[in-house]
Amino acid sequence: MNSFWDWFWLMVWWFVFFMYLILLFQIVADLFRDKNASGWAKAFWVIGLIVFPFLVALIYIIARGKGMAERQTQQIAESKAATDAYIRQTANASPAAAISEAKNLLDAGVIDQNEFAALKAKALA
Repeated sequence: MNSFWDWFWLMVWWFVFFMYLILLFQIVADLFRDKNASGWAKAFWVIGLIVFPFLVALIYIIARGKGMAERQTQQIAESKAATDAYIRQTANASPAAAISEAKNLLDAGVIDQNEFAALKAKALA
């Protein structure tokens, strides 16, 4: 590593290597995300990725690239919907509901009067 160009090409090859690893992980994740593919088909794809990694990755992207994008888009939409539902559920908790729940805990003996007062103050804040 005596010259700039040695370092430059080293960085280029590291970049290409990391790009390949990201692509490989995307392909494997897509394989296991696909509900329509059989277990045997998934096994053959994985074995192919181990034996002939570059060729099989290229074939996979060409043959199943559109479905890969659709499955990823669907997963992102499902995750967003679940997150939005959780946010709505959490945000709609009224102070009265929080105080009522704290009162139930106090009546059950789970918390004491000081903890109830703290929860009540927090709900009203």
